[in-house]
Amino acid sequence: MSVVESPQRLGGWTRFVTARPRLALLAALVFTALAVFAGSGVGDRMGSGGWEAPGAESTWTTRALEKEFPASQPNLLLLIDSGRASVDDPAVVAEASRLTARLAAQEGVTGVGSYWQGSAPALRARDGHEALIAAHITGEEKGSGETLDRIAPLFEGEHGPVKVSVGGLIAARHEMQSIIQEDLFRAEMVALPVTLVLLVMVFGSAVAALLPLGVGIVAILGTSAVLRGITELTDVSVFAQNLTTALGLGLAVDYALFIVRRFREEMAAGADPRSAVGVTLRTAGRTVLFSALTVAVSLSAMLVFPQYFLRSFAYAGIAVVILAAGAALIVLPAALVLLGPRVNALDLRRALDRRRGAREVPPGTAGRGWARLAALVMRRAPVFALVTTAALVLLGLPFLGVRFGTADDRQLPADSASRVVQDHIREAFPGSPGGGLTLLVREAATPAQYAALRERIAATEGVVRVDGPLTAGGFATYSVVPEGEAAGPEAQKLVRDLRALDAPVHASVTGTAAVLVDSKDAIAERLPWAVGIIAVVTLLLVFLLTGSVLIPVQAVVLNALSLTAMFGAVVWVFQEGHLSGPLSFTSTGDIETTLPVLMFCVAFGLSMDYGVFLLSRIKEEYDRSGDHEGSIVFGLRHTGGLITAAAVILAVVMVAIGTSRVTNTKMLGLGIALAVLMDAMVVRSLLVPSVMKVMGRATWWAPAPLRALHRRFGLDEGAAPAPSAQAGRAVASVPGSRGADGGGGMTTRSGPDRTTIAGGG
Repeated sequence: MSVVESPQRLGGWTRFVTARPRLALLAALVFTALAVFAGSGVGDRMGSGGWEAPGAESTWTTRALEKEFPASQPNLLLLIDSGRASVDDPAVVAEASRLTARLAAQEGVTGVGSYWQGSAPALRARDGHEALIAAHITGEEKGSGETLDRIAPLFEGEHGPVKVSVGGLIAARHEMQSIIQEDLFRAEMVALPVTLVLLVMVFGSAVAALLPLGVGIVAILGTSAVLRGITELTDVSVFAQNLTTALGLGLAVDYALFIVRRFREEMAAGADPRSAVGVTLRTAGRTVLFSALTVAVSLSAMLVFPQYFLRSFAYAGIAVVILAAGAALIVLPAALVLLGPRVNALDLRRALDRRRGAREVPPGTAGRGWARLAALVMRRAPVFALVTTAALVLLGLPFLGVRFGTADDRQLPADSASRVVQDHIREAFPGSPGGGLTLLVREAATPAQYAALRERIAATEGVVRVDGPLTAGGFATYSVVPEGEAAGPEAQKLVRDLRALDAPVHASVTGTAAVLVDSKDAIAERLPWAVGIIAVVTLLLVFLLTGSVLIPVQAVVLNALSLTAMFGAVVWVFQEGHLSGPLSFTSTGDIETTLPVLMFCVAFGLSMDYGVFLLSRIKEEYDRSGDHEGSIVFGLRHTGGLITAAAVILAVVMVAIGTSRVTNTKMLGLGIALAVLMDAMVVRSLLVPSVMKVMGRATWWAPAPLRALHRRFGLDEGAAPAPSAQAGRAVASVPGSRGADGGGGMTTRSGPDRTTIAGGG
């Protein structure tokens, strides 16, 4: 038994996995099998929308219009191409009228109108060879998608003198959902083998490399089952599946790296497998648990937003973090107990080194490159701190010009069927059918009042044309064509002006621009709460870990700095369109409103994950030696390689996600990959050590009341300085103290009793 672990009683989960490892693995196998069954078909139950705020004026108005004036809310468009003939040719008129009547007879379809019925001249193309049939498919996303699947084959293709193509909002969203699922499967097929190769390079042993993949598979399949259950209660975005895959693999690698490495060190020190797992769980395991909590907090902040697009990522993120940590703390240790020394089997690097005649690395030399880097950074600490900060701020400057917009069919590949139809409608038809604003009067009024309202609307700056009013059941509706793009700045200003009209009767406003305005307002209202939750909880957790007041503030500020390159790149690439050719996307000149919020929460959580591992080792050595600068070198030496390896593997997974043909998914994957690499290779390697050096021993300062609070409730990584030479020798004998290359240990404190566990993790 390890010298450190011997006086300790194992905790509940430690006793379980060490005493009954086969039972733990069997339970995991049963759980995974049930998860496969429970999570099957989850993608088909997810939605591709969720950007609108549920309680907003535009949402309420849209639902009222769907009920009272379905023709004013078309989500299905049939593009009728008459070839060289005019759309007014008698044969074309007869066939188009037949198709219109046939569409109106379909179950689940309402509000059918067409150019040939005289319902809207805007439904005729400028060249006179094409026209539209517009309709509204009722029901929620899943039901409306099934209706589309049923009726689309009945209308697509050649019909006598005309050719029919299917487009509209519902067709674009339905195709997007299918493409995302196809892209996700392809990304998984690419990411899994590449991740395995990288893990073999990191671990050396092929057996050890398979363990993180096992943890990731349990987390991914378990989260799919959780999301399947949530879809029974509320809407869930199909985009959340991408986060499940990325975080499931990424966090599994993070946690397994630290746990397996610490286990190998304990085994190398002479411990038997059960004792080695016990020490590993009490040290690295607790660090993993603490780290998982910080990531979950960042992701849970998205629950404060009303849009189900953002809430879906909170559901998926919290579930995958909990399951990844659970698998790493139960399934992985059980496997390690059974494997024992065989965890190092099939060491491909050693076999390769023998073939090359390579010499073994002498003990105590691992991580010397990171130690030299830390020493170099601290010799020029003010220069590194200022230059690195300035560079990160400079990379983030393009974000100052961000323009927020709404997602549309242009997220899809240029050759996708619904995108082709919508692009053609934008170019060939006047007034962008389906892209205007609709006003709904919810109170009975006189004809004179309706006329007065129409005059006020027509006189409002930015209005191109007003149609209406149409009345039904005590309601009235007006259609308004705004200047510029459907959701452009002029249209957004017009929404606010129309809502502020001084008119005899009040009209609520909806439409693409109105949904965008309400979504932006909802995010702006809740964003301070989300940022506040992340900041306060992060400050508290890092304080409990370090006992310092300044380190938590430093962690929050430096984490935020690590995201600047991501936000700057998002605007420079995706808004301004640079690299749109190589990356195969169409720039719309704006960024979907919810994406920066999502990327901030995910990237901040992952940055804290790496930050916890680094700070835990620095704190461990500082408690042992009291040497501030030496502890910084120690921390970077013993975690720099692991953090970088974990970041590279996670970046590979995110880049695989970023190969998606849907622009928002591409932006999410590539943006977070950049943020993770910048955090690991710049912030953790250069900025953290330089800032801690500049702050000096004041880094560890806390007022007396907070020091007392930390003594009672804090979580310490590592051992306090040894009170005797014998104790010092005991601590030094544990792998992970100065000269070893392990992860961080953890001390728990509760009242006067104090339990100290030295070593790495």
